Amino acid sequence: MGYIAYFQVVKSRDIIRSPYNARQDSYADRVVRGKIVDKNGNVLAQTNVAPDGTETREYPYGNIFAHVVGYSVQGKAGLEAEENYELLTSNAFFLEKLKNEFQDQKNQGDTVVTTLDATLQEAAYDALGAYKGAVVVLEPSTGKILAMVSKPDYDPNTVKQNWEALSTDENSVLLNRATQGLYAPGSTFKIVTALEYMREHSDYNSYSYNCTGVIEQEGTAIHCYGGNVHGPLDLQGSFAYSCNTSFSNIGLSLDPSAFQATSKELLFGKKLPCVLPAAKSSFTLSAQDGSAARMMTAMGQGQTQVSPYHMALITAAVANGGTLMKPYLVDSVTNYKGAEMSKNKPSKYGELMTAQEASALKSYMQSVVDYGTGSVLSGQSYTAAGKTGTAEYSSDKEKDHSWFVGMSNVENPELVISVIIESSDGTAKAVNVAKQVFDTYYY
Repeated sequence: MGYIAYFQVVKSRDIIRSPYNARQDSYADRVVRGKIVDKNGNVLAQTNVAPDGTETREYPYGNIFAHVVGYSVQGKAGLEAEENYELLTSNAFFLEKLKNEFQDQKNQGDTVVTTLDATLQEAAYDALGAYKGAVVVLEPSTGKILAMVSKPDYDPNTVKQNWEALSTDENSVLLNRATQGLYAPGSTFKIVTALEYMREHSDYNSYSYNCTGVIEQEGTAIHCYGGNVHGPLDLQGSFAYSCNTSFSNIGLSLDPSAFQATSKELLFGKKLPCVLPAAKSSFTLSAQDGSAARMMTAMGQGQTQVSPYHMALITAAVANGGTLMKPYLVDSVTNYKGAEMSKNKPSKYGELMTAQEASALKSYMQSVVDYGTGSVLSGQSYTAAGKTGTAEYSSDKEKDHSWFVGMSNVENPELVISVIIESSDGTAKAVNVAKQVFDTYYY
């Protein structure tokens, strides 16, 4: 009896909307699949009905929203899958529904109003250009996801025709790299390393290190990016200039068990709060690891793997005083005439760090823009803070991914962004992608 009650109250919606549940076919026999729109009402997906009753699902923006909105043929993906139940439910006025049923006509399904902003989505899509990678933009004070781009992409209008090619594509074109792609975080992970150092050393403001461009320990040599020699640095300077040798030095001093605990507090190894399928990030440093692993991990290399979405969540917690708001993609569900059926409201997910820790990290991230590696964002009409990153993915030191995580309007952050450009190999910078998105929002 208890399980039956649990099934009816908690699990029934998930079971009904599962793409493996044949019951949904009967819903589609009686309901025209509803629309998916952005926050401003721009149509992202809709069903067109021909005079002969033939239904065609149309995606007016083509490839731009491919991974986040998804598709509804050959199975389902993205919001088409997650909101399937709502899209195949009609809350039209009951007399209208009754009339349609008597006339053997379908009722119109409900509309899913997302938190997505088509203008920001297009800006992120265009800024990423022809590169593989991902961009996530969210509102840290609410958890609303405003943009989610993954490349390479596909046209959801032609999924059925091109299914064989898409499903066997060697570039994993159907993979949502924003939530499911796992990468070495590069120097963006120095946010986590700096937090751990602060937790272990209350006098962290007195940290000092003299960068000579290289650090050697037990036969392992680590160089600063581009052969830079940074000279005397405190913790903030080490962060602003992204000094690899200083952070390797910090890594040697950290307690691996405490570092592991902090990583878990920041959701490494845990299921992420996410509407769409999301990969778990990994942090594997242990007390048994030697100095090479400790140095590499502290600077964001080694065995650590993280998704762009996860880095956006960590950055959002920093921006929001340590509190991570539960991320969401659906603002509301309305009937086809616009009457609101349900509404999602911002809710707190948890405290990832203290307000004091978040404030210190935000200050460090602002220094990255003010005089460090993210200075392309300085001097704008908006303020910005962030962390750049370069992650090696090959034994060839010239091959790397480019990262940036950051926020705009630093005193009261409005946007948080996470960008990765795969195989940029020094030819493109993720911080420039972030700048184009910020510029679109503020200009």
